Amino acid sequence: MYVSKVDSTGQGMFPSPTSTLVKALLSYYADTDTRPIRVDTLWIQLFARAQNQYLFPNSSEHPGKKPLSDVKLCAWWRRVLGEVAAELDAKEPDATLRAYYVLPGYSELEAVNSLHIVSPLNSSASPIQWTYGHPYSQSDIPLPYPRSQGPHNLGHYVPSFEDDPKSRFMDEIAHTTEGGAIRSPERKRARTLSRTDSKEQDTVAQDDSAKEHKEHKEHKPEGELGKCSANEFWERMSFRQECVAGAVTGFFTVGISSPSSTSHSHSTPSPLAPQPGQVAPNLVRRVVATLLHGVEFSNAERAAKSTETLEASIKGLCENVAASSPAETSRSPSSLAPLLFRRDSTPEPAPANVTLEVPRTPPPKYDGALPDISPNPFPEPTASLDTYRSHIYGSVTVSNPPLVPRAVDAVGADGAPGAAAAQPVTMLAVRKKKRKADAA
Repeated sequence: MYVSKVDSTGQGMFPSPTSTLVKALLSYYADTDTRPIRVDTLWIQLFARAQNQYLFPNSSEHPGKKPLSDVKLCAWWRRVLGEVAAELDAKEPDATLRAYYVLPGYSELEAVNSLHIVSPLNSSASPIQWTYGHPYSQSDIPLPYPRSQGPHNLGHYVPSFEDDPKSRFMDEIAHTTEGGAIRSPERKRARTLSRTDSKEQDTVAQDDSAKEHKEHKEHKPEGELGKCSANEFWERMSFRQECVAGAVTGFFTVGISSPSSTSHSHSTPSPLAPQPGQVAPNLVRRVVATLLHGVEFSNAERAAKSTETLEASIKGLCENVAASSPAETSRSPSSLAPLLFRRDSTPEPAPANVTLEVPRTPPPKYDGALPDISPNPFPEPTASLDTYRSHIYGSVTVSNPPLVPRAVDAVGADGAPGAAAAQPVTMLAVRKKKRKADAA
């Protein structure tokens, strides 16, 4: 699980609900009772980098928004992840929990002093012990890489995510030659025009060369991935542009391993099957595109209007209004909102009603090439108006009685019940000290 962006408009009431929402989301996936996919191991990873705004355009112009600084943001993420792990450890004592964090360019002592961390000797401060470093050298929790035969390289240990500096750095390592330069694309073999026999020989030679290159490519990692170790990767990561821009950044990782008997206590459907409340990835991409480019949250009035636009967009997409033409669409807010997405993308074709066989993992010694599956044959979740009403949109009404004043008598001074009684005020006078008369 990779946390890409977390942001707030800054227009909520005190206290801010951001930490409560983030902890609820992480706990939902960390707890085996609520985890949507029954797996034994879960890794939570994120990259903390302070910015004035991430998800809500122009929200930094609102005077009520006070973004955290770089150091405070790293300390906030460490505290939130620690509280999630502590609650899970108290609920599931048999689970194995490991927490890691790295501030690129900082030693462990510098990181502890920067984040104002309490000494780890004080065990009562936090039940979860954090390890300063990366998790790719431990063996307590299985790492998220395929258990295939043969040597493993850096690309197997470090997972790749979208909009992640680790992924961009690994891409550069994969395209780096032994001399340290970026390699160029391979040149194609020149085609020779000769007799028929010569053409057949060239064709056979090309097939043999392509087969040999393919076998060599399957066993040899790309670029320098096979030579760069995990320790070297994190040491070089501290010199990347994302980590040396003058602000403190941090990588946080929490590993959770639960016993198999706990996570597989009952049979569950295939993880590839659509789950209740799940929406298609293209719907999420369209909503994010509208959030980042079609609305703004600079003040309360614009924020309310933008929220209505987003809600109408999501509802319209769940009703599949975007599939209709603009001429057939009425001018209601719920029907106009999906048109915002027509500028950047085209409607997806309707999925064919084809029943496919459940995909199976090939045996370890499989030498053939896997077929290129396009489009995605897995069943895509179909959002509906019921999905919107049951899982997406909701309302909460809070009706708290007014606060009662602290000084309240049964009957006030004016005879009205519940009125505050007037308390007498005693004025203290300061007596001046008389001077003694002179002896003379």
